[in-house]
Amino acid sequence: MLTLLFIGILAASCNTTKIASKTDRQTSSRVQDTVRIANDSLEYEILIIEPGFNSWLASRAKPEGFYSQEYLESRNRIYVTEWNSRVIQPQRYQSHLYELQIDYQPFIDYGYDVNYKLYNYFIYFQLTYKQRLGPFEPRI
Repeated sequence: MLTLLFIGILAASCNTTKIASKTDRQTSSRVQDTVRIANDSLEYEILIIEPGFNSWLASRAKPEGFYSQEYLESRNRIYVTEWNSRVIQPQRYQSHLYELQIDYQPFIDYGYDVNYKLYNYFIYFQLTYKQRLGPFEPRI
């Protein structure tokens, strides 16, 4: 974040179009790579800021409705449990990959959209970073 601010100030002071357009692309890319997962009625929100996830979700993930909500919930419980376990063991797992715990309660109905996007993020994460968060092979 500080780097983008510094480049933006440098671009304004030097009046260089090349740097400014690069900054615009970086900012635009970060905005495009931010996925908001929310169920407003539950006041629940997850923000995923992961380069490439948004385009992967649109182009490679199974379409909404392919999986049942029950299937997504069961997989998400497994993935969240393993994810949170890795967050609290930074000496054992790469701490830059597992930074924050996910508060996913098994008896709350988060709705289809939240479960669908969370599940697909876990698949994307496992395939991209060659991690395994459950007993089964991550697949699209």
